[in-house]
Amino acid sequence: MNKKKISKSREINGTSISTKDYANTLFDLKMQIQEAQVKATLAANRELIKLYWQIGKTVTEKQALSGWGSGVIERLANDLQKEFPGIGGFSRANIFRMQAFYAAYEKVAQPARQIDELPIFGIPWFHNVVILQKLKSQQDRLWYAQKAIEHGWSRTILEMQIESSLHHRQGKVITNFNRTLPVPDSDMVQHALKDPYVFDFLTLQAQHLEHDLEQGLIDHIQKFLLELGEGFAFIGRQHHLEVDEKDYYIDLLFYHVKLRCYVVIEIKSREFDPRDTGQISFYLSAVDDTLKHPDDKPTIGILLCKSKRKLTVEYALRKNLNPIGVASYETKLVESLPKNLKSSLPTVEEIEAELGKHEVFAEARHKKVTKKVSTKRK
Repeated sequence: MNKKKISKSREINGTSISTKDYANTLFDLKMQIQEAQVKATLAANRELIKLYWQIGKTVTEKQALSGWGSGVIERLANDLQKEFPGIGGFSRANIFRMQAFYAAYEKVAQPARQIDELPIFGIPWFHNVVILQKLKSQQDRLWYAQKAIEHGWSRTILEMQIESSLHHRQGKVITNFNRTLPVPDSDMVQHALKDPYVFDFLTLQAQHLEHDLEQGLIDHIQKFLLELGEGFAFIGRQHHLEVDEKDYYIDLLFYHVKLRCYVVIEIKSREFDPRDTGQISFYLSAVDDTLKHPDDKPTIGILLCKSKRKLTVEYALRKNLNPIGVASYETKLVESLPKNLKSSLPTVEEIEAELGKHEVFAEARHKKVTKKVSTKRK
């Protein structure tokens, strides 16, 4: 039986071309166009931020030299809006923001580079507004602007990271990475972790179980991954390991696509115990032997504990040969009903009394209806 040969070329306007060659060329051109669009957007944004910087500078100088007050600025805003009706951003409030923007970074030391090379010129305007409103330190503002560029944060994510004080938590976890991982891997892994981890999307009792926390993290896996940080890919919960015909289960298993390694996370809903390092070391060794690809970096472990004592953790990790970090976590806690809500709810006795009233009322109503029916029949 003769099989028809599948054509790998097609004819367009009388010209025969390779289908694969055309598809590859089309893909390359689409990528170039998309890259150019991104560059054009970034360039336009940079020019807009530079414009706002210059407006802020001009107005600030006029205030200092010519005594411009808020009334003059309001008139300026109105005139600019009339002159450029199709361009937003020239409201009175926004011009004051431009002034604040200029004033915040006017005296930033910029050796060997221009002021417009600061990360604040690489993020959208309202990202800058959020940073100005929520942060007082110039160093912190520049830190968040740089992180927003690196990770492509939306304004909402930026606000969340600021509110959770990411700059105070990033890279603060207690680890033994400087001894167990080569440079620069040790620095990269250290920087990828936090302490404490803030799970404010969970509400748990103060004396919660490990299972409750684990279940909550899985139920909110998207928010959990966001808090863990960029690069974490979820592999599984209670991941099964069989060693010497015995079953073991890792609480949470991840793979970090940037660090190129597995990450074992063990949860302890109590204070850190030095014996916890023995358990997670066992898991790291088993994962390295059974899951790790030859091209992967050594598996790292994270012990998430309700609390910890610094010196105890340092002693526990000092002689350990596996890369381990110990961090605490925070959640929203609920001990019982709030007092104001509690006082507004009826007690058991009040509920029973109310039910008794309803029963008496229902019985009386029943007797009244029965009496009326009886009278009518007579």
